[in-house]
Amino acid sequence: MTFPGSPRVLKGAIVGLDPFRPLASVVVFQYNPDTLTRTIQARAAGGGDSSISEALRLKGPPTETIRLDVEVDATDQLERSDVIAGQFGVAPALASLELLLYPRTGQVIANEVLAAAGVIEVIPPEAPLTLFAWGPKRVLPVRLSDLTITEEAFDPGLNPIRAKVGLSLKVLNYDDLGLLSVGGGLFLAHQIVKEVMATISGATAVAGVLSGSGSISVSVGS
Repeated sequence: MTFPGSPRVLKGAIVGLDPFRPLASVVVFQYNPDTLTRTIQARAAGGGDSSISEALRLKGPPTETIRLDVEVDATDQLERSDVIAGQFGVAPALASLELLLYPRTGQVIANEVLAAAGVIEVIPPEAPLTLFAWGPKRVLPVRLSDLTITEEAFDPGLNPIRAKVGLSLKVLNYDDLGLLSVGGGLFLAHQIVKEVMATISGATAVAGVLSGSGSISVSVGS
């Protein structure tokens, strides 16, 4: 039950920009995860034997990995006698996530036929650009590194009706995709948003110090 006046909560999503299977590549989270873990590692230009002048240089934006757990549950749909949930449980939702790691079957077959005919050299199929959408200020190009799927309950036909999925996403930046690409442009926009928010934070902190009031800040050490 939603209380009157309560804010509308946006749903997180993973979207694969694949024109050949557009609906199969859209995954809107049924429930937003409570936590999201981000690991950010600097890309320093110098190695261990580099000169002092290289100590502060950066090769580019840091590498970032996002980990989150999402839940899918068909219990409510089954109570409403939903036809799809009754026939498949949560298998379609799981399949949408898993397909982000699969090359298209048509491309695999076509490459195999052409390779057998000696027409082309076998080239690994390219995955579609995948976006992680976590609100309007965070739409990031990512590569799905791995999935951990725990199926917890099954219907009489052994279709899963409840599952937890652990996702590991590598954020792709403009060095990975090219600055002029769609993904590179999205990452650059994301970095600009960070710069604006950091400026707001710094200005708020300075204003708080000058006025003697508290402000949100990052504490280092004890």
